[in-house]
Amino acid sequence: MSDNLTVTVTDNPAESRFEARLPDGTLTGQAVYERDGRTVVFTHTEVLPEYEGKGIASRLAQEALGLVRGGDDRIVPLCPFIRRYVKKHSPEYDDLLLDVPPAS
Repeated sequence: MSDNLTVTVTDNPAESRFEARLPDGTLTGQAVYERDGRTVVFTHTEVLPEYEGKGIASRLAQEALGLVRGGDDRIVPLCPFIRRYVKKHSPEYDDLLLDVPPAS
């Protein structure tokens, strides 16, 4: 298997997740979210063990964030992977971040 697999990322709102799939439809990873109006709260990102280390999580984050941007929505990155990805690629995704007041 190549280190750079071709995956397609799509939103599956019925399952509340963005999915990364191989051309044959095999699910390789997912970024789970909760939606509150125009806000997408990322809660968990997972790549199936047999596909780890092949860049799928980064591709999943990049494409999911692009889909959020295309819908003119905002994000709350509770998921540690999505949070690190957004921070690493700052300022590219800073406009997507919803300003959330700190908990008191």
